[in-house]
Amino acid sequence: MTPPVQPAELYRHGLRLLLDKDIPAWVDLWAEDGVFEFPFAPQGWPRRLEGKAAVAAYMRDYPDHIDLQDFADVKIHRTDDVRTVVVEMRGVGRLVKSGAPFDMTYIAVVTVADGRITHYRDYWNPLALPQGGAADFARADGR
Repeated sequence: MTPPVQPAELYRHGLRLLLDKDIPAWVDLWAEDGVFEFPFAPQGWPRRLEGKAAVAAYMRDYPDHIDLQDFADVKIHRTDDVRTVVVEMRGVGRLVKSGAPFDMTYIAVVTVADGRITHYRDYWNPLALPQGGAADFARADGR
């Protein structure tokens, strides 16, 4: 299937891929020089990934650590820049190793060009991790 070109539709398509645990297809939504930023990342966690290869490495083992089961309350806001959307949502599931519930609120600012993600700022809250679940979550980025 050819991914959608419009930012809102591309984003929704990406959420379906994440729920399907199809990380390679999700990474294929990225431009080769795409940038993934985490402004609220705690010390020692990546704050910026540059390039599709870095995004792929970061996400490679994600389903082994977090079993996403739903994206609830998805609200996509269009901006004055037709290439950029602001997304509010919750990711719901469980941490694989411990079985602890996972329920994270996200705000993302995503820019798309030529049907590919070029810039993604992910404002997730590391303080909202389940008690004792931080180690499971941290491993999702390869550590």
